[in-house]
Amino acid sequence: MKTDTREHILDCGGRIIHHKGFTATGLQEILTAAGVPKGSFYFYFKSKDEFGLALVDHYQTLFATQLRPILTDETQPPLQRLARFFLWFRDYFAKEGYIKGCPIGNLTQELGDTNPIFRKKLNMALENLIRGVVKQLRQAQDRGELRRELSPEEMARFIISAWQGALIRMKAAAGPEPLDNFQTIVFEVLLA
Repeated sequence: MKTDTREHILDCGGRIIHHKGFTATGLQEILTAAGVPKGSFYFYFKSKDEFGLALVDHYQTLFATQLRPILTDETQPPLQRLARFFLWFRDYFAKEGYIKGCPIGNLTQELGDTNPIFRKKLNMALENLIRGVVKQLRQAQDRGELRRELSPEEMARFIISAWQGALIRMKAAAGPEPLDNFQTIVFEVLLA
């Protein structure tokens, strides 16, 4: 029950923060959305910052659970799995109206240069994402499906940086064009 309440607070607060931002979201707003008293919030989180740090873990777990079946589907070649990974996110952002962006990316833009604790936590989250891309690229190289002269590590870092840039543009355009452009350039040009 305690874990359920904690996750419920993270779910409700996370939805608001994903839309409005961490700083613009008040504690009372989170409490109202979750339907819990202030004491319940402080039972699970010592502060709003601790809640925000837990939210980073929450998002990582949430997305990993959704995407693990795609990235571990051995019936598909690694580059197809990687393309499907980004297409899953495209569908996710379509359902959100192309306006909210990446929860981790949003928090990084908002807090990464002002709060060292958040910066470290968010950088670790992005590094985890990069490692997942590296794994797919290495498998593609091992299967002879990706040019040997490409460094999986450098390419993965570039791909995630390009993806985060596409998400910023997506929010400004409120449409899929930046994501479609990303998919075309990465999978039909860079990794072809």
